[in-house]
Amino acid sequence: MIDSSAFQGKRAKYFTLGCKLNFSETSTFGKLLGELGVVTAKKDEQADICLINTCSVTDVADKKCRQAIHRLVRENPGAFVVVTGCYAQLEPERVSKIEGVDLVLGSNEKADLVQFLSEGFVSRDDIATYKAVKTKDIKSFAPSCSRGNRTRYFLKVQDGCDYFCTYCTIPYARGFSRNPTIASLVAQAEEAAREGGKEIVLTGVNIGDFGKTTGESFVDLVKALDSVEGVQRYRISSLEPDLLSDELIDYCAQSRAFMPHYHIPLQSGSDTVLKLMHRHYDRQLFADKIGRIKEVMPDAFIGVDVMVGCRGETPECFEETYEFLNGLDVTQLHVFPYSERPGTSALSIPYVVSEKDKKERSHRLLELSDQKTHAFYERHIGQEAEVLFEKATRGRAMHGFTKNYIRVELSPAEAREEYDNQLINVRLGEFNHDGTALKVKR
Repeated sequence: MIDSSAFQGKRAKYFTLGCKLNFSETSTFGKLLGELGVVTAKKDEQADICLINTCSVTDVADKKCRQAIHRLVRENPGAFVVVTGCYAQLEPERVSKIEGVDLVLGSNEKADLVQFLSEGFVSRDDIATYKAVKTKDIKSFAPSCSRGNRTRYFLKVQDGCDYFCTYCTIPYARGFSRNPTIASLVAQAEEAAREGGKEIVLTGVNIGDFGKTTGESFVDLVKALDSVEGVQRYRISSLEPDLLSDELIDYCAQSRAFMPHYHIPLQSGSDTVLKLMHRHYDRQLFADKIGRIKEVMPDAFIGVDVMVGCRGETPECFEETYEFLNGLDVTQLHVFPYSERPGTSALSIPYVVSEKDKKERSHRLLELSDQKTHAFYERHIGQEAEVLFEKATRGRAMHGFTKNYIRVELSPAEAREEYDNQLINVRLGEFNHDGTALKVKR
């Protein structure tokens, strides 16, 4: 039994690194602590509790995690400091040795974070580190459907991954693929609708793999969520191309609430590199999926993950990737340089790309991405679109997104508080001052 009296009026600060899934989980942790009487500390206030939800996708992410922990400890002397997430799972002993850290929770324990926090916070014993269990033993699932201070809700539908790509540590950090029932997720979506949520983003590690735990399927989940009254928009955060079925694409194209917006990891446009990565597809399959989406949803926004400079990516392989992406009808590239991760099988691949070449390749792909995004936005100038606006700081421009994820800007003079979380039909005008959005045309 948790003694909530110990938490009444306590102030907490939250810091999240990494993916949308992490942000969703942190938001849920905050909501649970709020139910115990904990309030979120203001920017200039010292906190009694600090929670850091970590990422470990690259060595840069690891470094940012350590920096964030040191900063929060320094800025909040005497606070009870909790570290969880992927970095805490992979490097629990290292994290536990950071001065000021009181509690380290791996992926199996964070589902019971509030219970562990309650026990540690009340007793203030020596640091408690819950030793990382083996991947096969990470079986807990921490439900999460929360929006934090955003307009959109993030619904966690799946966790873990069975793919074990050669460059990736995520399966070791989050365990094998697992999921809750469709019925439980529908109930969470219904609750979000009752709270006024109009848009929900489906998050997870490998969400197309949904159903391994319950014998259901991702298409079945999509169909069930599509029937939830009150939720007017769904977005799918990321889908592996080999799990993006034609049935799913065709259903979303004619669905009530699933938006024409996809995020699909490619990682490389070279079949040689895809094999070295142990990806589950080749570039022809990827191209076929893009073609299928554009056939039934010509205006769909398609974001693509691309890794540059991984082991084995020769200059010829990179040029294959560049030309492949240049010829694809996609909207935006999410480009990130390969990072050596201890314990991954990629370290046995002999060809190593220099940091200089990684930067040059990243720069070229980011320029290509800007060209594609600009052209996509430009094609929609003058069209009418439905925009879900988000709350803005008083005196600043208001922003929102169309169904196909075009960012729209409403000038400070025209912004209204009552527009927050409202779907409004507008006509899309020219680019804003920095080219990151289209202005509302009056």
